Amino acid sequence: MDKTAFENAKLKVLLKQHDPHGFGTLQEKTVHAVMKLYYEPDMDYHEVPIEGYIADIYTGKRIIEIQNGNFNRLRPKLEAFLPLYPVTVVFPIPHNKWVIWMDETTGELSLRHKSPVTGNIYHAFPELHRIKPFLKDPNLSFAFPLVDMDEYRLLNGWSKNRKRGSSRYDRMPLELFDEILIERVEDFMQVVPYDLPEPFTIKEFAGAAKIHRDLAASVVPLLKEIGIVKWVGKRGREYLYETVETTEAASL
Repeated sequence: MDKTAFENAKLKVLLKQHDPHGFGTLQEKTVHAVMKLYYEPDMDYHEVPIEGYIADIYTGKRIIEIQNGNFNRLRPKLEAFLPLYPVTVVFPIPHNKWVIWMDETTGELSLRHKSPVTGNIYHAFPELHRIKPFLKDPNLSFAFPLVDMDEYRLLNGWSKNRKRGSSRYDRMPLELFDEILIERVEDFMQVVPYDLPEPFTIKEFAGAAKIHRDLAASVVPLLKEIGIVKWVGKRGREYLYETVETTEAASL
């Protein structure tokens, strides 16, 4: 993690957004643009045609794809790129987030309101399910930058206050809080809380990880799918899991 490089990338993007020949001509969202410059400051390596697709970054040896969501759209690129190149998928996760509402008619902005949710790596798992068949590929790695940011949303939703069903306009990165790297599938072991009892239920995983049970119900099955944890039985109506290391050690 290099906070100075992140600040430099952020400043460069903010300056370019006021340049008619800059990022705005591509209508590129701010977080995406900052992440591209953070991971590769040389813009000659940006937006490179490869195998019928446009790679966000291609260094000649490695491809980096910046993905802000909807990993379904990433699947065809992974199918084309992974047999040929190492690919790192970067998924920025809002850490501390403040929401600002924008009135499309008047241009008026609301005061900043802090979201009660603090983002962490577990929030990437619903998206990781969308590319589950690729997760064990040795050419695939991930970077999960945790970024404090402002989120601008349009008051165009269907509810009375126009907030439910609203559209996100843009996100403004403020500070890089942390960066979690997954260089091989075994590195997903780091998401298993160190004080988690063995065996454990999804509810117990949620408590140890300090996340909602619904989110844990997305995390644990995917960890099972990629071989980090293993189903070992039931306790009442709940499934029991153990880490694969624990299960294999017990059999020795």
